[in-house]
Amino acid sequence: MEWLHDIFQKSPESALFLSLAVGYAIGKITFGRFQLGGVAGSLLAAVVISQFGVQIDNGVKAVMFAVFIYAVGYESGPQFFNSLNRSSLREIAMAVFMAVCGLATVVVLAKIFDLDKGIAAGLAAGGMTQSAIIGTAGDAITKLGLPADEVKRLQANVAIGYAVTYVFGSLGAIIVCVNILPRFMKADLKVEAKKMEAKLHGGLPQFGPGQRGALSRLTGRLFRVTDAAGKTVSQIEIGGEDLVTVEKLQRGGKQIEVKQDEVLKEGDLVLLVGRRDAMVPTASQIGEEVADAEGMGVVMQTRKVVFTTKGMNNKTVAEIVEMVGRDMRHGVYIEHIERYDNPLPLLPELKLQHGDILTLYGTPADTKRASQMAGYELVPSEKTDFVYFGAGVLVGLLIGLLVWRVGSIPLTLGAGGGALLSGLVFGWARSKHKMFGAMPTAACQLLKDFGLASFVAIVGINSGLQAATTLKQQGLTIFILGAVVTLLPLFLTMFFGRYVLRYDNAALLAGALSGSRSANPAFGGILDKAESPVPTVPFAITYAIANVLLTLLGPLVVGLV
Repeated sequence: MEWLHDIFQKSPESALFLSLAVGYAIGKITFGRFQLGGVAGSLLAAVVISQFGVQIDNGVKAVMFAVFIYAVGYESGPQFFNSLNRSSLREIAMAVFMAVCGLATVVVLAKIFDLDKGIAAGLAAGGMTQSAIIGTAGDAITKLGLPADEVKRLQANVAIGYAVTYVFGSLGAIIVCVNILPRFMKADLKVEAKKMEAKLHGGLPQFGPGQRGALSRLTGRLFRVTDAAGKTVSQIEIGGEDLVTVEKLQRGGKQIEVKQDEVLKEGDLVLLVGRRDAMVPTASQIGEEVADAEGMGVVMQTRKVVFTTKGMNNKTVAEIVEMVGRDMRHGVYIEHIERYDNPLPLLPELKLQHGDILTLYGTPADTKRASQMAGYELVPSEKTDFVYFGAGVLVGLLIGLLVWRVGSIPLTLGAGGGALLSGLVFGWARSKHKMFGAMPTAACQLLKDFGLASFVAIVGINSGLQAATTLKQQGLTIFILGAVVTLLPLFLTMFFGRYVLRYDNAALLAGALSGSRSANPAFGGILDKAESPVPTVPFAITYAIANVLLTLLGPLVVGLV
């Protein structure tokens, strides 16, 4: 293998990309429903590749972590700040309790088993499946003023602890959230989700990503007036609970302007558009349905709108409909609601947050009017605003240079904490003003995936040689302690959510619990079991808060152990 060593000496970056390629290939291998994932796979591949003797400049590692942690903050910022209100107190308490339990568990185990700062931080990163802790802990270790060799050893131990504990950390969250929690509450996730849908939306089904009903929720139908002769347009629409709209009217082969006080006559052709559940009873009161008629077609349009209306943040859909007034909402229907690429159930009690994406359905004129009132029309773009991105990362790095002294103790956020804080603020500002600072979801995901995987791979490459020795000496102990770090906070938070926060619906508690651990695989399992997006609402809030709190565990563990 001398030829491979020579290649790595001439081109160290080739070792990085080999680690990524092999690592993500390993990460795709499935064991039942479990996958190791690309980040953990890249770390394992990098440790093996490091045995050939290769080093990558730490400046590359710093850049990769900076873009990763900024992207995390950018994505979480809108949800994080929007969640800091009274209506989300349960979810906030859930995420904070999980982070405190995780920190306490790691610190106590480190004291009992005499673990060093690196291994302890690795336990937190892998046991809580929060890969960002590797970076924030490693950054904090460099600020301790230790000799270079000791810093390198501790940072290597962070990677070791993560690699050994990550697999069970991910699997354990799935077991607790998907399997144990429903049994603990003596409930079925699918049944519980349907109960919540029925409670909030009259039993109408809600659909997840890629799903739709065989009967469309919004529909248009054409009628010849018989029974409704003598009624006004307004009476027809109000009789349909304002969930149907008269879009076109024809009398004697001629188009008639649709006015609210226009009286319908026998033989008129009327085009109704609206929600199917309101259309069916309304249609029976109008007359004979007609398949088609010349001149009665209407072009309908959907517009994606960023919800930013002042005074309506965290108001329910029902409250907003009431506040808007009939004239403004006339002829406009909400087709979908998304929050950070997660579809939300169309429920009257759903609280909209600034930055939510509403898909409006109606005529071009109606949807344009409504979009101007609701916020900004979202114009799809595949380009990233690099002025905004570059400024955001720069501000974060500059914040990381600031040092506050409490007595003789220097306190600093470091590059990781600064970039995270900057990302939160810049992402929040972007959600309020979509006209600048664009970073498409795919671009943000690429920065997160590539940044973190590259950072972790460089850690593995630079510290892999000494990792093998530590692993042989403490591997089994680290694995067992990692299992404790995984399970104990999950169980304590589950009991806290059930008995203190009074979650009485298993689907909602499962979503909140998985979010408070930033456990995406577990959340995927919950959605699969529930067959409903209902768990998404608590998950979105706890996930955003946990992304920040768990990331900050790195320097806290380093400081307390």
